[in-house]
Amino acid sequence: MGRFKPTVVFDFDGVINSYTSGFKGIDNIPDPPVDGISEAIHDIRKAGYKAVVVSTRCVEDKGIEAVKKYLESHNIVVDDVVTHKPPAMVYIDDRAICFDGDPGKLLSQIQNFKPWNK
Repeated sequence: MGRFKPTVVFDFDGVINSYTSGFKGIDNIPDPPVDGISEAIHDIRKAGYKAVVVSTRCVEDKGIEAVKKYLESHNIVVDDVVTHKPPAMVYIDDRAICFDGDPGKLLSQIQNFKPWNK
């Protein structure tokens, strides 16, 4: 039996796919990858982590296939593409607020939130 690999979960749109055009359909992914993401995922996997991609696109089979085709066409190697966020060591997402233990700041953080590319 192989050694356990801690899982790193990557959101697809805005983290792997640059998502500069916004949503164009569940299986229409016209934008290039984020610069350097393929190399970063390669290095993360080489360091012993399991790389898993999750996307709301994956609610339908054609979305899962579109994400897999996109990854393959851009030479981005991952361990799995899934429909729901699995247990993981860490989640990499462009639309997340990192909780710092102070719930009193959450409403303000939500109201003022902007993704990295806006």
